[in-house]
Amino acid sequence: MTTANHAKVLKQISGKPGKMAKYKKNNVPKERKQGEMSKKCRTCGRTGSHISKYGIDLCRHCFRENALKIGFKKYS
Repeated sequence: MTTANHAKVLKQISGKPGKMAKYKKNNVPKERKQGEMSKKCRTCGRTGSHISKYGIDLCRHCFRENALKIGFKKYS
């Protein structure tokens, strides 16, 4: 049972509680509490180049598009 989609495997072994518990313990992705992958852009969902200062929670691409609407000025 090797597959990239863990949800499919969970459906297949749903009738076997012992195998299900072992599979969940070792293979199901953990909930992220910190790090780059836990912070996502509000509008597009990207995880890279995230701006969280002032509670903005946008990636740099979305920030450039919405900066004037938010109230930021571009100097020079």
